[in-house]
Amino acid sequence: MEIVPTKTIGILGGGQLGRMTALAAARLGVRVCAYTDEEDSPISQVVPFTFVGAYNDKTKLKEFAACVDAITYEFENIPVETVRFLQQIKPVYPDDRVLEIAQHRAREKQFLNDIGIETARWAAITKAGQIDVAMEDFGIDKAILKTARFGYDGKGQASFSKGQDARTAWRELQTTEAVLEEKIDFACEISVIVARDKLGQTALYGPILNEHKNHILAKSTVPAPIPERVAEKARSLTHLLADAVDLIGVLCLEFFVTSDGRLLANEIAPRPHNSGHWTIEACTCSQFEQQVRTVCDMQVGAPNRHADAVMINLIGPEALRLNRYMEMPNASVHLYGKLEAREGRKMGHVTILTPKKQDDAIEYREQTLKNQAS
Repeated sequence: MEIVPTKTIGILGGGQLGRMTALAAARLGVRVCAYTDEEDSPISQVVPFTFVGAYNDKTKLKEFAACVDAITYEFENIPVETVRFLQQIKPVYPDDRVLEIAQHRAREKQFLNDIGIETARWAAITKAGQIDVAMEDFGIDKAILKTARFGYDGKGQASFSKGQDARTAWRELQTTEAVLEEKIDFACEISVIVARDKLGQTALYGPILNEHKNHILAKSTVPAPIPERVAEKARSLTHLLADAVDLIGVLCLEFFVTSDGRLLANEIAPRPHNSGHWTIEACTCSQFEQQVRTVCDMQVGAPNRHADAVMINLIGPEALRLNRYMEMPNASVHLYGKLEAREGRKMGHVTILTPKKQDDAIEYREQTLKNQAS
């Protein structure tokens, strides 16, 4: 497959994931045009042109599509109708089928179960009376109630215990569709990121150990300190998912790891993921470069990791306390250009690298040479 020397991609969404994808695109000589519904977004600060408009403004969407060769998105709450409209004009990767699965928790879990990927036990909920019935059917005392749509970073979800008033819990969720999930006593949470190109070639990152604070990802560590058999199964299941949705682009699959070593899939994110920010410094080709490559008809790059890494999110006022990281010789600081450091808002991240052992470095160099030769 020949590399197209100059291409312009469109990115739907104005956040930091789009910003870092645009920066990766610049390294490859690829132009980026953004479309977002907010002024002065993080991506708008690093791309030459941004359309600001509603995601249902077909006139402005047509103008946006006319400026680009292909389109991607940087978060999964872009209306699927927007993607379907744009697909009639220019290719969009990942396509609307993947987005539709990821946007609806019940549809997402059913799809995972249908292709043989286990999740926590769950039930679709459309009215309060179904909550106690599901709890009784599962024989459980504790569960999580989640809105079927638009939940992230702990938003749109609440714990529920047997004996609570289901009607109150349902009313407070403020939705017409929800999912009740069995509450899992897990050992840890991990994620695996996969990039897949039009030839079906893939590149995998992880598993990555993820630690949360107030339901927001606070820290990611790679390699994850889990048994290799568990790590290999997580990679295999992520590869299975990428093939099942015929992915073109980047996708993350999150898992719970139980105390007895089982893997339960939690969520699908069909775009670069917070837990993969460390790939910018620690890998030959970052997750963001992979997004650009796959959208631009290029082959996936080598995901080789030359260092162990810890990624720390700078959340809210933490972004104002940077001195210790700025002085670290092995730390890379990223700020997203957001002006207001609100509580719970992702303002930036820091990646701290530890060079891999000599034996690992030799293996990495040999693998790189082998990849170049092929």
